[in-house]
Amino acid sequence: MTDPRLVSGRPSDDDAGLDQSLRPRRLDEYVGQAQVVANLRVAIEAARSRGEALDHVLLFGPPGVGKTSLAHVIAAELGAPIKATAGPVIERAGDLAALLTALEPREILFVDEIHRLDAKIEEILYPALEDGSLDLMIGTGPGARSMKIPLKPFTLVAATTRAGLLTAPLRGRFGIVHRLDFYNEPDLEFIVNRSARILGVAIEPEGALEIAKRSRGTPRIANRLLRRVRDFAQVRADGAITRRVANDALRLLEIDANGFDEVDRKLLLTILDKFGGGPVGVNALAAAISEEPDAIEDIYEPYLLQIGFLDRTPRGRTATLRAREYFGRRLPDTPPADQKKLF
Repeated sequence: MTDPRLVSGRPSDDDAGLDQSLRPRRLDEYVGQAQVVANLRVAIEAARSRGEALDHVLLFGPPGVGKTSLAHVIAAELGAPIKATAGPVIERAGDLAALLTALEPREILFVDEIHRLDAKIEEILYPALEDGSLDLMIGTGPGARSMKIPLKPFTLVAATTRAGLLTAPLRGRFGIVHRLDFYNEPDLEFIVNRSARILGVAIEPEGALEIAKRSRGTPRIANRLLRRVRDFAQVRADGAITRRVANDALRLLEIDANGFDEVDRKLLLTILDKFGGGPVGVNALAAAISEEPDAIEDIYEPYLLQIGFLDRTPRGRTATLRAREYFGRRLPDTPPADQKKLF
């Protein structure tokens, strides 16, 4: 599912080339996710010292927090080549078999969006991950026979934004499982400064902090906003990003102090003004703002839930007290106790 918004954590065509140049190359360069990095460092050093393939790795978390970058860092640390693909791309069993049989010893296979693998293809992965072999059926009908193909030792690094959609048998075959969380402001500020150095952009600490504050805890968004603010600084200022320049640029882009864009504000204000703060079902909310229910659940809600502006309840979505205060909406008046008895 694509999302064209500037504050989306999902990759866009505009990100593709620049993301490569801004990505960390080694664990020492990887900012944030300290516990994950520490555990991976131990596992990588152990596998390297034994001359073995690293255990299969599952990385899950919201989009844009560095799962793909970390997969490439793992390969670099192991000194192993990496082949990258995505769950929706693997359409047939033969596609997966071709990928697995072509891997060299200790090579990395990176599969993004692994939750979107077809169930029949997923079943082929089970023996490959557990026994290092492929069990394929040759032919059909009474003449069909099973063939076992041994594989060279390899490491599957899988990434997903929807860990809950993975089947238990698949999840259980990963020896290393880590969740990547949203980043804090100091880490994002460090990332903005690092990216500015790589891009040759003059930036003041206050300017970097202003971009970090509005990056929704996501490095990909931080780098995207930095590029847009850089453009503004080049055209409207002297090329340097100060706090004032960053504020003016982000105001022009309609991104407020919480990193909300027009869609976020529309969603929250619809719940507050049209549905009295909720609860409201996701289908009714989707119809009210002309969006798909899946887009609300997968794209818009995670960040609003994370920062406490939205609640999911059994009866539907509810705007929190924090959201009411931010938009200046009062709680509905409640009738006095003696008046309640009349209803």
